[in-house]
Amino acid sequence: MKIAVCIKRVPDSETRVKIAADGKTIDEAGVKFVMNPYDEFALEEALRRKEKAGSGEVVVVCLGPAAAQETIRTALSWGADRGVLLQADSIPADPFQTATVIAAELKGTAWDLVLFGRMAIDDYSHQVGPLVAELLGLPCVTAVSHLDIEGTKGVAEREIEGGIEVVNFSLPAVLTTDKSLNEPRLPALKGIMAAKKKPLEVKPVQAGTGTLEIVALMPPPERKEGKIVGEGAGAVGELVRLLREEAKVL
Repeated sequence: MKIAVCIKRVPDSETRVKIAADGKTIDEAGVKFVMNPYDEFALEEALRRKEKAGSGEVVVVCLGPAAAQETIRTALSWGADRGVLLQADSIPADPFQTATVIAAELKGTAWDLVLFGRMAIDDYSHQVGPLVAELLGLPCVTAVSHLDIEGTKGVAEREIEGGIEVVNFSLPAVLTTDKSLNEPRLPALKGIMAAKKKPLEVKPVQAGTGTLEIVALMPPPERKEGKIVGEGAGAVGELVRLLREEAKVL
């Protein structure tokens, strides 16, 4: 199978981020960047599909700055065959522009599968995978939590409110993966060493700005101090009054 896995370089969720001086971006000084966690499930699934088929190629594609080469090397250490960095100074806020650049790279190659994580943890847009599918004219199934493929036919399960949705589709297809799909592997030392020699092509690209603009980034408002209204049964009346009149939740 020939599988493309589209990944994103994002700040580690445990990193404390600060807003940059321009008020529209984050200050990257001291910030640890990692592969988007949802993309890890996409990469793991691609590797398993290749291993099950006994042959094929897993190609990692990433749009980002030069520093994203490190993220691609991480994916190569897991077992991906080669990487492509679509190098840009910044990633556009408009997901359609991101999808346009990625689709242009993927077009013209006969992929069996194109995999994305369900979303990126830095913007939560959920849009790039489906947009790429539309631009490539391929069927798309999002938030896949279980996957079976036999030949050119696939069956995907999606967790929805109150149940499981089952979707039948034909290859080639674009899928976005959810966290319950598999358990991503940890790279072995052999894989880490091998990743240094695997091909990584850098292609400078120019992404448009699109119609979506970030006007400002602001930290969440500070939480108000708590209020002690009393102790025991005697405090119930005052607590109910405050919940009704101040908090307005009753």
